[in-house]
Amino acid sequence: MKVCHAMSAVILLLASVIPGVAQDPAPANLASPLEQALVASEKSLIAAKKKDDATLLKRIVSEDFSLVGIDGRLLQRQEATGDLGDSELVELTPYDMKVVAAGDGAAIVTYDAIVRKKPEEDQGPPPRYQHFTSVWVRQGDTWKLKFHQATAAHWGDW
Repeated sequence: MKVCHAMSAVILLLASVIPGVAQDPAPANLASPLEQALVASEKSLIAAKKKDDATLLKRIVSEDFSLVGIDGRLLQRQEATGDLGDSELVELTPYDMKVVAAGDGAAIVTYDAIVRKKPEEDQGPPPRYQHFTSVWVRQGDTWKLKFHQATAAHWGDW
């Protein structure tokens, strides 16, 4: 009987404390307008990659855009925009996205991603875990992608 009363007292105590905690407002979104804009821009790049949307890719990148692919090759705008949209892409799931300002009108976006792609002829699939780095520059009212690099994040996944 005493155990039952003690348990009831504990339950009542917890019930009185938990609603107070549950009513606290959720923390405000701490992302700055710069972070929000560039995360949205990077997500539009990812969406374009997944859809193989060459029109969107050409609209997002700057005239002097360059890309370093997972193979380490440096590609310039014309060749790189064709390489960014890849219909062989099965999955591209970004996580741990960070934005760092790099002066007036420039910023760096970095993130890790799970990448699954159909194997290329005679090569096999690329590394599943990759790290991406993008340099965005402000041109007028829009952000343009100036540089993008993919790096293998886990070498055991070749």
